[in-house]
Amino acid sequence: MKTNTTHQTQWTRIGAGLTALLGLALLSASLVSAVADDNRAPEVPDEIAVGATNKVHFHGYAEGVQIYTWNGHDWGSAVPRATLFDDDGNIVATHFGTPNGPGWRSNSGSEVVAKLPPKRVTVDRTAIPWLLLAANPDFTHGPGVLAATSFVHRVNTVGGLAPAVAGTVLGQVAEVPYSADYFFYRNAKH
Repeated sequence: MKTNTTHQTQWTRIGAGLTALLGLALLSASLVSAVADDNRAPEVPDEIAVGATNKVHFHGYAEGVQIYTWNGHDWGSAVPRATLFDDDGNIVATHFGTPNGPGWRSNSGSEVVAKLPPKRVTVDRTAIPWLLLAANPDFTHGPGVLAATSFVHRVNTVGGLAPAVAGTVLGQVAEVPYSADYFFYRNAKH
């Protein structure tokens, strides 16, 4: 009888442990589902958050340079030149400066230009700020992955800051390497 009671107690403990593990697994799955349903750039500070009526429709990882020109007093505003890659490492878009603001052109034929000034927050003092840019509908067009973009997040930035030393010649150009994630949003009704 003692052996039977011992086995029964062990099976009861194993059953309770399995029930607890199943409960944790279900809780984890529901949390992952809630995060996936939110469809936002991860861990964005409130100062640059996008409203709930907009959802991410495209994400690209960018590598490139921020281009600064010495004006005699400082390095001025940066002009971007970068290549955006998808999660598989394929080139999907280019990022560049325009007279109307920063622009992105996809390989699928769409283009978006953002309004200035953006909302910004410094997350890492060794890197360019994270940004929330509103798309300019007058310069956002074409079929493709960037069509109907409403907002763009630049987050997870590395590098890209203007040189810490003054330029030596008026018009001197400095190309500073940077990387970032870009999240493109559309109104959820699209």
